[in-house]
Amino acid sequence: MKTRLTLAMLVMLPLMQVVHGQEQQLAHIGDLRLDSGKMISDCVIGYRTFGNLNKDKSNAVLFPTAFGWRSAALASRIGPGKLIDDDKYFVIAVDSLGDGVSSSPSNSKSQPGLDFPEFSIRDMVSAEQQLVVGTLHLRHLRAVIGFSMGGMQTFQWAVSYPGFMDKVVSIVGSPQLTAYDLLLWHSSLLALESDPGWKEGRYTSQPGLHLLNMLQMLTLYTPQYVVSHNPRADYPKFESEQVQGPDDLDANDTLRQIQALLSADVGARFDGSLQAAAATVRSQMLVIVSKQDHVVNPQPAADFARMLHAPLLELDSDCGHRAHTCEMKRISEAVAEFLEK
Repeated sequence: MKTRLTLAMLVMLPLMQVVHGQEQQLAHIGDLRLDSGKMISDCVIGYRTFGNLNKDKSNAVLFPTAFGWRSAALASRIGPGKLIDDDKYFVIAVDSLGDGVSSSPSNSKSQPGLDFPEFSIRDMVSAEQQLVVGTLHLRHLRAVIGFSMGGMQTFQWAVSYPGFMDKVVSIVGSPQLTAYDLLLWHSSLLALESDPGWKEGRYTSQPGLHLLNMLQMLTLYTPQYVVSHNPRADYPKFESEQVQGPDDLDANDTLRQIQALLSADVGARFDGSLQAAAATVRSQMLVIVSKQDHVVNPQPAADFARMLHAPLLELDSDCGHRAHTCEMKRISEAVAEFLEK
């Protein structure tokens, strides 16, 4: 595990003394009551900051992580000419619950392994809001931006905390899972739980999760992308590369994040109605979808944008879900223009 820095001795200092660098920081937000009624004890949220907060504290942008990502990986998306310009904005890259940095099955001393309770996308957002208000002492955000699971969180931010931010940007995210999404993530859950190395969550060494990794790769790109970038003769090498997951990801952390993905539904408190959820939104929203996305079906996000009369950017790339990488220049230009309005 990587060395983690703590803010336990710093959270009472003025804001500009606390948040000044890109190093990993940890905020202790106390016990987090979950939607389920259960609790994450002494919840910790990891984050990194980029750029400077302006005098009136009006340029803060929250950037939550995607599934399996950590805040360190978001650094490549931050900077002049990138997704978020930290010359203009004070960017808070936040580690989503269950990523192995923020409170997770792998790092909880009081609730280790599967003693760590299931949590939802809404719980992720609640924890992040407590970080923003309680630790960073911000009462308002310029924007919340995220892609994939981070994009799901941006929809939840817009509904859970209407008006807390001026702008919301979802990139290949969804406000509500379709039947296809549910099929994919339930399949992913079964692939993880059927791995012989998982041992019902009581493993002593990390399981390989080969089937899960292959399933993820099968949907990450379009069939055309896989065919055009991987000659048939090279298939053995291609497969061996796909079954190797990241060495530092814990299987029970992955399990809990998959369960969180399955909970994604901003309409949950509105009898499942996206229209009713959209009616609560007070922030301006930009929705970016990939028409050939096989990981996050683009239809609910596109529908939500139309309900809000919000700008909708539809990408049509054989990169599929990874259009957020393949078409980063186009996305960055659209985000920069939206944030400046």
